[in-house]
Amino acid sequence: MLGKTPDLIEDVRARFAHVERCPITGERIFFENAGGALTLKSVVETTAKFAAIPDNQGRDNPASAHLMEVIAKARADAATFFNADGGQVIVGESGTELLFRLARAACAGQPAGKVISSTLEHPASRSAAALGAEAAGLEHIVVPHDNATGTIGPAAYAAAMSPDVRVATIVHASPVTGMGTDVAGIAAQIRAIAPECLILVDGIQHAAHGHVDIAAAGVDGYVVSPYKMFSRHGFGLAWLSDRLAAQPHDTLQGGGGWELGTRDTGAYAAFSDVIDYFTWLGGALGETGDKRAKIEAAAAAIHAHETDLTNAMLHGTGNQKGLAELPGVTIIGGVDNPAREGLVSLTLDGLSAESLVSALRERGIRTHARKADHYSGNVLTPLGLPGCVRVSMCHYNTEGEVAGFLSAMAEIAEG
Repeated sequence: MLGKTPDLIEDVRARFAHVERCPITGERIFFENAGGALTLKSVVETTAKFAAIPDNQGRDNPASAHLMEVIAKARADAATFFNADGGQVIVGESGTELLFRLARAACAGQPAGKVISSTLEHPASRSAAALGAEAAGLEHIVVPHDNATGTIGPAAYAAAMSPDVRVATIVHASPVTGMGTDVAGIAAQIRAIAPECLILVDGIQHAAHGHVDIAAAGVDGYVVSPYKMFSRHGFGLAWLSDRLAAQPHDTLQGGGGWELGTRDTGAYAAFSDVIDYFTWLGGALGETGDKRAKIEAAAAAIHAHETDLTNAMLHGTGNQKGLAELPGVTIIGGVDNPAREGLVSLTLDGLSAESLVSALRERGIRTHARKADHYSGNVLTPLGLPGCVRVSMCHYNTEGEVAGFLSAMAEIAEG
């Protein structure tokens, strides 16, 4: 619906900074959203506003009281976005830092047993689980994902489960393949065998691209990086169940809270800006229900529009051939994959990933090369690939931009 409503997509694009032009190099098409999405203009304004306020939280003055109200609203907004009943919302240094804190706490004090992860996961959760397991004297099991489809399903977790699994980690979408996972289905398989298992979800790649429903998933922790969902760098945000929050964790003696030190009120306020944007978008799409209903409407439209964009990229648009038709192009995870979330990773015969990214940059297209290193080797090494080019879109991107990318790719591949 977004792409088929010109006025709405233009209104969407008008709400973001630097949509068509890089502030350093000028005009470009931005297909590097998985590395950090475009920033809402409201987030830029909010950040500047709160950076200038000298007052601190918890003081006896109206400015301090206002800061506390802003934080309370943001936590309520985040809970609505997550569809979380109970638990608590916290911010930290980054999404990665929060995954490490949650994993370490989840493993702490557990009886003998296991921690389960998958090879699809970013090291933010997989390494966190490994180190948490090691510190707690637990065995760490890593379940192989499916190389052909670039994802993992409930059956793979179920085959590796046993009743003594204490902690599990799940990635909601891979930042390398771009494929989503069935978090609720995986969690159900885990709980069927180990009902008391603490389940942590890395939602960093997924959160900007589709539905998040903690109540339906039945998990204990969910982490996002706001700079990948239209906010800014400098903080991560997490939801914790009451059960996870009660685990031993770093805290001030006599305090008990999860947040260490005074957190940035502006970070909380900037996250509210994101939720306000989703709410606006849902309303603009015709949803008249409450805030959660509007967020769900926005998520559905975002997913549908990004599916249209990736289909156009793979199969062509206008007079431009799709990637599937270009000579020498290989699509990671397969061409027609229903798990895809706004991202296409590819290789081109005879050209390294770094060289292809440079060639696209010279033609005004911004993408990124993933290498078979500690970040992406878990996906690329089993495929025998030293690297790939990641082309990542968001809902503010257009079919016209996809056509521009395909024109550049045809020139490179066929020229």
